[in-house]
Amino acid sequence: MRRLFGTDGVRGIAGDFLSYPLARAIGIALGRILTAKSGHGANVIIGTDTRESRTFLKEALAMGLSESGTVAYDVGVVSTPAVAYLTKKHGYDAGIMISASHNSYEYNGIKIFGSDGFKLTDGEEEAIEDIIFSEGLADSAPPSGADSKIMNLVPKYELKDEYRDYLKSYVQYDLSKIRAVVDCANGSAASTAREVFGSAGLVAEYIGCSPDGVNINRDCGSTHLSLLRERVLSSGADIGIAFDGDADRFLAIDERGNEVDGDFILAILALDMMEKGRLSRGTLVGTVMSNYGLTKFASDNSLGFIAAKVGDRYVLEEMEKSAYSLGGEQSGHVIIREAATTGDGQLTAIYLLNRLAETKKPLSELASVMKKYPQHLVNVSADDEGKRAFRDDPLIKSIIADAEDQLGTSGRILVRPSGTEPVVRIMTESTDLDTAVSVCESVAEKIRTILASK
Repeated sequence: MRRLFGTDGVRGIAGDFLSYPLARAIGIALGRILTAKSGHGANVIIGTDTRESRTFLKEALAMGLSESGTVAYDVGVVSTPAVAYLTKKHGYDAGIMISASHNSYEYNGIKIFGSDGFKLTDGEEEAIEDIIFSEGLADSAPPSGADSKIMNLVPKYELKDEYRDYLKSYVQYDLSKIRAVVDCANGSAASTAREVFGSAGLVAEYIGCSPDGVNINRDCGSTHLSLLRERVLSSGADIGIAFDGDADRFLAIDERGNEVDGDFILAILALDMMEKGRLSRGTLVGTVMSNYGLTKFASDNSLGFIAAKVGDRYVLEEMEKSAYSLGGEQSGHVIIREAATTGDGQLTAIYLLNRLAETKKPLSELASVMKKYPQHLVNVSADDEGKRAFRDDPLIKSIIADAEDQLGTSGRILVRPSGTEPVVRIMTESTDLDTAVSVCESVAEKIRTILASK
């Protein structure tokens, strides 16, 4: 079990678990690995979302990188996919994004991309951990006079313009007939969305575009859709567009106020790409958490469906194995491989807007190609010790087995520790909503009691 990295980088409360010393240690370890690999001083770009903790974490990373002979370039507030794109385009040795994605402001995280624009492999992340723990780097103080080395954090804010131009290049239709409400979650998209969508002609109202360091994801964005739904319905908009804090996720609201989640978006784009001969191998990649409706959609349309482990990195791994072109998660991480190496919320929104403009159909009609089966999800608090105990507890396994018997062939249950939050996620699915809810809540209460006793 990895000690620092989860399914989406290193994440925790900023200033507590994710401290200045730990961020500096990650910089040192990464810099050493990159220097050994290249045989010379490496170059790394660093981007952030809008959290107030971004400043000290960026300086700590730059400190550590400098101590290992690596120069860091600051690209400012950008999205996670922008860091991946710019790292690959300019041949940087690595790219670092400081963000905790959809989490609230007190959290932050460190995501690392290789020179190819892909997130580091499990093995590469473990190599960073090995260096940190074998030398106790997170417990050591910077060398005397090292503060001056922070000057190796070189401004490169102009690179953000290149990312904007990249997004604009994928707009293929006149969007001026579409009315939208765009929610930037007071995060990364606030720095790019208005210009990108505005230049494409989209008639839009923008909300969640006033970040103050602590309001990222607060009652807005892809995890809080109520305000967006209200604005769509009150304004008569054709679509509501919601990003998360670092803009690698995208969810939509249709003109009737219904949520169009990642599964629906995948279904819509799969049909589009299939019609245009761009859906590689006629196959769609989802996850074990994908709604059964997406599996049924694929079958009904003679498409293959692959269920990866939860996490966009694992979706991408499955895609790369057989060169699949489209994959994603219900949460709104959608990977369009012909255009990106990672999930990109703004890019996915552009693809969906292109489809709306091309077909001239309302979003509710496009989304009707898939029927969503009732699901219920409960998160049970669990620290790392609780997660480890959960994996091996025979009583928990028995509880899950009993739930499987209750659901029978008309449903399923999935219980797994989160890789990004201190919780165990319990998801049930059934043809009957009441059954899904009752089974899920019962299992959650039993597991909650067991973990509390550990």
